[in-house]
Amino acid sequence: MAGPVVIVAASAGLLTALTMLGAGYLMWLGWGVPARPAALTPSTEPVAASRRQIMLKGAGISGLNPKALLLYFSLFPQFIDPAAGWPVAAQTGLFGTLHMTLCAVVYLAVGVLARTVLKTRPSAARAVTRASGAMVIVIGGCLLAEGLIG
Repeated sequence: MAGPVVIVAASAGLLTALTMLGAGYLMWLGWGVPARPAALTPSTEPVAASRRQIMLKGAGISGLNPKALLLYFSLFPQFIDPAAGWPVAAQTGLFGTLHMTLCAVVYLAVGVLARTVLKTRPSAARAVTRASGAMVIVIGGCLLAEGLIG
């Protein structure tokens, strides 16, 4: 998997194009969030029989999410140094492991805290939806500006 990262890192134009595409995609996602605000309604889906099934379903959904690959190809290459003392594969593995660990910690914290907060304050769901949409637009706009200026 280090091969595509090295190719992207070696091509400034390709890295810029991927960053611009990613920025546009983020802004499009952020703009659509207020159109579909979070609503606390009972789910009609049957609940999985066990925690293991829930975990496997979440891992499958996250593993098949294309945003992770977009992040990987647009963000990681700029931090990989082929001239460093570490092999490119080791650097890529370290960044990937660090990213997965941080995501697991954040997702676990959000999952644990969300139920408590959203049950006691339904208006918090709308505020979180609006704030997250605005943050995604700002992040996309910063990436876009950086790509246009740099």
